[in-house]
Amino acid sequence: MQLVHTIKDLRAALKAFDSPVFVPTMGNLHDGHLALVRTGKPLGDVTVSSIFVNRLQFAPHEDFDTYPRTLQADCARLEQAGCDVVFAPSEKELYPEPQGFKIHPPAELADILEGHFRPGFFIGVSTVVMKLFQCVFSEAKGPRHALFGKKDYQQQMVIRRMVQQFALPVTIVAGETQRAPDGLALSSRNGYLSEAERAEAVQLSVALRSLARDALAAAEGLPRQQEALEARARQALASRGWQPDYMTVRRRTDLQPPTAADATAGQSLVVLGAARLGQTRLIDNFEV
Repeated sequence: MQLVHTIKDLRAALKAFDSPVFVPTMGNLHDGHLALVRTGKPLGDVTVSSIFVNRLQFAPHEDFDTYPRTLQADCARLEQAGCDVVFAPSEKELYPEPQGFKIHPPAELADILEGHFRPGFFIGVSTVVMKLFQCVFSEAKGPRHALFGKKDYQQQMVIRRMVQQFALPVTIVAGETQRAPDGLALSSRNGYLSEAERAEAVQLSVALRSLARDALAAAEGLPRQQEALEARARQALASRGWQPDYMTVRRRTDLQPPTAADATAGQSLVVLGAARLGQTRLIDNFEV
């Protein structure tokens, strides 16, 4: 496996290949990231992963400065998973000057849910992903694939729409959420949890599964009952000491609230939630 730190060296390393497969990360890797690498490897002739903690997607009060930087351990795990090239640029390399040009996703998709509670988050995500795509795929001559995990459900939808609207020659592949044996979605931020918080953290997925069952049981009555069902899910967590941001049922296609017509038509749904446990904010979702 080759480790490169500059765009020039990355492009040189990829010049001999036609079809890169790309897994962007912020490092501090877990088995979910490695599953994306293994899933993507058969799709191309060279597998690339980036490790870059992107300042643009962090709000001033968030954990940019304390986010774990574990490059050596990450590289060892990526090599074991079959990654061929790791791109780990410095901030100066990727943003040699202030990033004045930015991607602004449409508000109806990016300013709801995560975007509502983390204003500007998806601008930062979309901008860095667009830039990383230019770095990784510029020399490609054949199919190009990029993999994103479904745990960040809204994020992979934003990226998919960005690729579609800019006619980028990149196929987005969504990897299934990887979970611990007790059902907790794997996340780089799980390492922030104390032992007691880790035991409690699975309750987010428990509450979301309960909300999913309630949504299915409501059937065509879901639009009338949705507000009450979501409030009950939030209260279930709040009573255990959580601080819920949202627990909601949405259409998979556009993350808008379902209508009675959607239920009649068998519209596929997704339940999504975000809540803070102690100092750690966790997110999860389940397709229904």
